[in-house]
Amino acid sequence: MSLTIDPSKSYFLKDGSKFFYLADTAWSVFSNATTEEWASYLDFRAGQGFNAVQISILPIIHDRSESSLGLYPFHVREDGSWDFSRFDEPFFERAGQMTALARAKGFLPVLVVLWGDYAPGNWMSRITENRYVMPRDSVAPYVEYVSRTFGKYEPMYFISGDTNFETGEADDYYVEALHALKRLEPGALTAMHCGGSVVDLTARLEQDSALDFYAYQSSHSIDGQHETYAMALKLNAKPVKRPVMNVEPCYEGHGYGGKYGRYDAFMIRRAFWTSVLSGAATGFGYGAHGVWSWHRRGQAFNNEGFSMTPYDWRTSLRFEGARDAAFGKWLFERYDLFGWQSAQTLLAIDEPEIRVAASADRGGVAIYAPYARSLPLLLGEERYDWEAFDLRARYPLVPSVRVAGAATVLELPEANADVLYIGKRA
Repeated sequence: MSLTIDPSKSYFLKDGSKFFYLADTAWSVFSNATTEEWASYLDFRAGQGFNAVQISILPIIHDRSESSLGLYPFHVREDGSWDFSRFDEPFFERAGQMTALARAKGFLPVLVVLWGDYAPGNWMSRITENRYVMPRDSVAPYVEYVSRTFGKYEPMYFISGDTNFETGEADDYYVEALHALKRLEPGALTAMHCGGSVVDLTARLEQDSALDFYAYQSSHSIDGQHETYAMALKLNAKPVKRPVMNVEPCYEGHGYGGKYGRYDAFMIRRAFWTSVLSGAATGFGYGAHGVWSWHRRGQAFNNEGFSMTPYDWRTSLRFEGARDAAFGKWLFERYDLFGWQSAQTLLAIDEPEIRVAASADRGGVAIYAPYARSLPLLLGEERYDWEAFDLRARYPLVPSVRVAGAATVLELPEANADVLYIGKRA
């Protein structure tokens, strides 16, 4: 699989053909999953239509489910600290084998190089009191070891993990890691995985030509769910144009970010469509609460206050939102929405939760309505043929359309569900 960026800088190309990235999130598999579990998981997600998997090479110390496997990436000293100059070769050999299996089963491996726990001057390293901050002189050797282990499998890389880019010290780590990796793998695509609601990289990183696309996390807090589209719009307005992708929306089954409630399949569909129709049309990163941390029922999890208790990974693997995201990918590809951009001016009401996108020539229009209602549109004298889908049931609807002069109205659909409309110029 050779992945490149289209000249329009709006989407990826796989061996020259348009490629919609649909990743599942399994941050913790290298430290928590058995190889047998991993193989079973990959088969299941492949059958659903996923084509990428997001993994943190190093454990996420501040936010994890415990593991009985006893696997660590570095030598553990007697006092429990890690010796970052001594790689645990069995850990990396096993991780390489797991990556090879993912590639063999058709997945793009997407690897986080340095989660925030390992870089100084950010909120995660403060939580862990800097116990896991990698010495600066260990960064380049570590990146070289990462490239030797995983480079042969042509992964994509998130250089950072969950960081807010608060200090120049943290920035120094990520710039060094980014450039060390690009020297070794110049064709690898790279991004920064940012903290929730973070759209602004440092000026140094944002202007760095070694960075290939914008990856954002739209928030796990219930009050921040508008960020699915708000962040996409902001990133598309950046002076340096790059493909944009929501790689971490709300996780299905995750708590409301310190509030009572859990995200369901509807919220996944909403996150998917409000992202991709707002300019984050490169792909989507799904997550299930329990799969990402590879949780086993009865084991400890150290972030329940914010996230609520994860489900067993085998339970959350079968959450319906994963199928909804895969159906979204199918619709996106079927109607060739690649390169379409936000077109809210075509909607005659001020309702930002309803998202509208259109092709450059306005020959195609896509509308996502999270709740059913009539939709007045500003399409002028143009006439369109319309199709619609009840996204909850995943079946087609026949839309009722009223046209009078320059006014077009998509009437209330026969479904109490979120609906996707596709219009093609007649």
